[in-house]
Amino acid sequence: MTSYFQLDQRLGILVPNLDKEWGQYNHDIQQEILAEWEKIRGQIPDRIKSLEASINKKQAELNVEANFLRSCQLNTEIAELASIINDLWIWYRTNQHISSAKMHQ
Repeated sequence: MTSYFQLDQRLGILVPNLDKEWGQYNHDIQQEILAEWEKIRGQIPDRIKSLEASINKKQAELNVEANFLRSCQLNTEIAELASIINDLWIWYRTNQHISSAKMHQ
């Protein structure tokens, strides 16, 4: 099943990597892909929670940081983590509608 997914290093999760149009997969393969995606998708909130904890830690460090360059670096790191969280939520929400529609066919 992992041939239908690839690790996105930035997001820290497997994402779909389909080499054909969805309709070209037979029904059984579609169901296997959707079942695997639901397992992966279920891990997204935990991944987000972990990233939020990292943001909180960096914000706490930023609150007491006196070095301007280090403050800029922390802000950049926080922004990148926030961007990853945003992208994870997009994956989570977008595919929720697709998965539930396909699962009920």
